[in-house]
Amino acid sequence: MGLPPPPPLFLGVFLLHGILKPLWGELVFIPPFIRMSGPLVSASLVGGTKDVTLSLAVLQDKAGLLPVPACGVLHNEIGDWSLTVTPSVDVLEVTVRLKRGLQGCSSNETISFPESPCIVQTLLVSASHNSSCLAHLLIQVEIYANSSLAHNASENVTVIPNQVYQPLGPCPCNLTAGACDVRCCCDQECSSDLIELFRESCFTGVFGGDVTPPFDQLCSVQRAHGVPDWFPFLCVQSSLANSPFLGYFYHGSVSSREHASSEVYLHTDPKDFSDFGYKQEDPVMTVDKTYFTIPQVSLAGQCMQNAPVAFLQNFDVWCITDLEVYQEPDDIVNAKIKSGAMGGIVTPKVTYEEATNLEKFITSTETLLRNGSAPRNVNVEEHYIFRWNNNTISEINVKIIRAEINTQQKGIMTQRFTVKFLSYNSGNEKETSGNPGYQLGKPVRALNTNGMNVTALHLWQSAGKGWCRTATFKPILFGENAFSGCLLDVGIDESCTQLRENAAGLFDSLIQATHVAMRGNSDYNNLSDGWLKIIRADRPDTGAKPAVSGANGTCLDVPAQLNIRILFSDAGAVEGITQQEILGTETRFSSVNWQFQCGLTCEDKTDLFPLSASVQFIKIPAQLPRPLTRFQINFTEYDCNRNEVCWPQLLYPLTQYYQGEPYAQCVAKGFLLLSLLMLAMFLSNPWTRIRKAWNSATI
Repeated sequence: MGLPPPPPLFLGVFLLHGILKPLWGELVFIPPFIRMSGPLVSASLVGGTKDVTLSLAVLQDKAGLLPVPACGVLHNEIGDWSLTVTPSVDVLEVTVRLKRGLQGCSSNETISFPESPCIVQTLLVSASHNSSCLAHLLIQVEIYANSSLAHNASENVTVIPNQVYQPLGPCPCNLTAGACDVRCCCDQECSSDLIELFRESCFTGVFGGDVTPPFDQLCSVQRAHGVPDWFPFLCVQSSLANSPFLGYFYHGSVSSREHASSEVYLHTDPKDFSDFGYKQEDPVMTVDKTYFTIPQVSLAGQCMQNAPVAFLQNFDVWCITDLEVYQEPDDIVNAKIKSGAMGGIVTPKVTYEEATNLEKFITSTETLLRNGSAPRNVNVEEHYIFRWNNNTISEINVKIIRAEINTQQKGIMTQRFTVKFLSYNSGNEKETSGNPGYQLGKPVRALNTNGMNVTALHLWQSAGKGWCRTATFKPILFGENAFSGCLLDVGIDESCTQLRENAAGLFDSLIQATHVAMRGNSDYNNLSDGWLKIIRADRPDTGAKPAVSGANGTCLDVPAQLNIRILFSDAGAVEGITQQEILGTETRFSSVNWQFQCGLTCEDKTDLFPLSASVQFIKIPAQLPRPLTRFQINFTEYDCNRNEVCWPQLLYPLTQYYQGEPYAQCVAKGFLLLSLLMLAMFLSNPWTRIRKAWNSATI
């Protein structure tokens, strides 16, 4: 063994010496000090390396002071160390290597990580010219027995078993490497003293290390207290090593990393098969062999500006854009889109409209359009209608709603993009939501029997500052729970009755229909074709005059929330596709007591009253669960879910509960067992006596 590390003063001198010498242009080692933990280290000698001699020495500490190094004597090998010098351009690569292995370093082979190092020495590499020391490299060696790369690969090899025949981890609760996990009694890093602290609270089951739990129906398992000896009548004989968790592992694959070459062209051309007709979800192509793109929303909620349009895929999205980074898209009028037939081209027909309420689309504290400033147009809504015929596109109609703003306008703009594919021969008939059952994500069809043109139920689509007066509507989609809301501005001079009427009117604007369609293709002209009346529970009575506390400005029983519940169920299948229909719709209101908040003064102030609306789809099972028998009701101790004794599992290996073997094989074994029992009965002594008695009686 060697000696302790060199004194700090000696190390400081060497480091300072190595930092200042390159500034003087002299010879220097880089780095000047190395802490060695492996069998090999390297350093570089830079400067005037011509006619330079390198030597290696092992420094011996005497009374805590390192001796003055002697230069001029060439030592390339000393003891267990060797020095190798590789010349280069004005640089010498110096390598110090340990010649022997570490096999005899530790006598205790069971210690994987010994606390003390195997070799502790201090090496000094000196560079000299004409017996004059020019530079020094100090190496502090601390090598542990398991840190050497010179180990024989065949020694202490960890054998990884085939996970197909092993449970999923011997100790799943061992989550921290190198430390004891509390309550994990299978953790090998926990000492016996630590385990005694939480032995009564150890994790149980598979997580606690019981990865081969005994099966309840094993013949070797002891029966619970109170279970009769005859139950179960038949059991399963299997080894305890036959764990149900065998084979639960990840089938991974290792592939080499592909290094991208600078000559590889990363952007491949999009595949274009539109000349032979479009298929559903195929991207719509242009004559330039590029995708026809419209902004869409990704799964992460981000707005993708160059998202391809898929054939026969409708969508209705809203995108949020900063006006400072907004760029006007290319003019859609100049777009030439492939129709799907050989050489066919479709040019969109575009109509423009001016936005009437800019606050619904743009949120800004500045003036939207200033006098004398240059204006610019932005598209706030784009509606695309594709007419399709078989696998081709016959016509494209586009309606763009524009807004005129200032060139230096700042703020947030909300844009809407819709795409709808319609048949070439479809007219103004209302679109269906399924045939016959509802399709997930299609609008819930609605009808007003009082003559109003209502086709759907709605929720609020808030924009801008979230005011109710600027909010638009979005249809309720089948199978999708949703929540929306808006803010109702209330003036100081409004009465509580007026507040209730305004809130109730906003809620009524969402549910203007009187009936909803049971199926996705119910006929609007035939009320008996599956139309269900909407049940309106707890409808607010705006004409009533509840007590009002005028002293503190509190309004009682103000409708604040609308809850819509839609019941649906599976009604069969068409060509293997499950058809779903609506069973009923109910609307229910929730009221609150609200007080006007105006601070110190209430002159010409307005307050905001929040309104919310939600829709919930509740699935009703198509078949009611089988009712309990009288035996199951009276004798609950034989319930399979709550007790050990279970009559359906009396002959467990022959029932459907047994999954260890194929059912046909279990039945065959059952018949074989029955045959053996019958043969035993025929050959038994009582049966022989009965047969003799029968024969004597017949004679």
